[in-house]
Amino acid sequence: MGSCGGELELKPASSEPEADRPDVQDYLPPGSAASDPSPKLLLHDLLDISSALNEAAGAIVDDSFTRCFKSNAPEPWNWNIYLFPLWCFGVLVRYLILFPARVVILASGHIIFFSSFFSVHFLLQRQQALRRKIQRFLAELLCCFYVASWTGVIKYHGPLPSLRPNQVFVANHTSMIDFIILEQVTPFAVIMQKHPGWVGVLQNFILETVGGICFNRGEAKDREVVGEKLKNHVQGSDNNPLLIFPEGTCVNNQYSVMFKKGAFELDCAVCPIAIKYNKIFVDAFWNSKKQSFTKHLVRLMTSWAVVCDVWYLEPQTRRPDETQIEFAERVRDKICARAGLKKVPWDGYLKHSRPGPKLRERKQQSYAESILKRLEK
Repeated sequence: MGSCGGELELKPASSEPEADRPDVQDYLPPGSAASDPSPKLLLHDLLDISSALNEAAGAIVDDSFTRCFKSNAPEPWNWNIYLFPLWCFGVLVRYLILFPARVVILASGHIIFFSSFFSVHFLLQRQQALRRKIQRFLAELLCCFYVASWTGVIKYHGPLPSLRPNQVFVANHTSMIDFIILEQVTPFAVIMQKHPGWVGVLQNFILETVGGICFNRGEAKDREVVGEKLKNHVQGSDNNPLLIFPEGTCVNNQYSVMFKKGAFELDCAVCPIAIKYNKIFVDAFWNSKKQSFTKHLVRLMTSWAVVCDVWYLEPQTRRPDETQIEFAERVRDKICARAGLKKVPWDGYLKHSRPGPKLRERKQQSYAESILKRLEK
């Protein structure tokens, strides 16, 4: 294979039978001489066969979709003889002192929450308003215990949300701890994907307390029901503020994928929330495809601290000449600008499902047509 002049040299394989050997002349560009002892196919002719090749090359060079869900490993700093002992000492402190103490804190929080929750639930059945108020406080208290178990250093910027009708809060999504960090200061009602195991049990109790909504990403009926519940919740003046993560999946806090339009078609004010994690001690990104939430939680609890900034931005309303998708993109722009995120034009649900058969058929059809056109020249 020649490497000069951007040309690809085709040489017949001597081991092939003569009858099975393809006719190289069929693949040569017009004007090539049949008598040329070493016929050559220009590389750009090969690359111009289809735009699919260009897309594939672009994906190899700049795969912005995969990078949205990658956790970058921290650079090692324990590389010399006097830093390594300090690093070993830090590991012992984090795993043998901090981690057990944080487990005790988290266990105490769960004991207080469940014992108080069930007591209030059965003793105050006739006093719905008081019971709901106490349960909201308990949900916030449990979230405070969670943040304390990571030694969370959280800075909140801007006015905290208040109970008002016809408003919805949207935020970028990095981990399930996003909800915990926001919930410890405001009793949000959240829209959340159903999770199995102990997380699902705890999820049901908290969502019942704050008026949240659970759904299954793979069920079309669930999405329709959620849409109706969203509209009813937003119109209620006594309901908790509604929190939605419109990306629909966890992203690594460096990029932002497309926002789903469900939160932007409710005909109400949209209040953006920008969340940015400092990775100085730990990367807060949760890749649910590779790691359970329990392992993710242990990783946070064995770090020095979780450092995070939260900005409550100015409410936005949809303009008369603006579509729902344009409105969603405008809100996403504000969150990305504040949190320093890079926008990418990807649907985050592709992380959980393969491209549909229709998309594959369109690509196959486009590829076949481009090859036929090239061969007809």
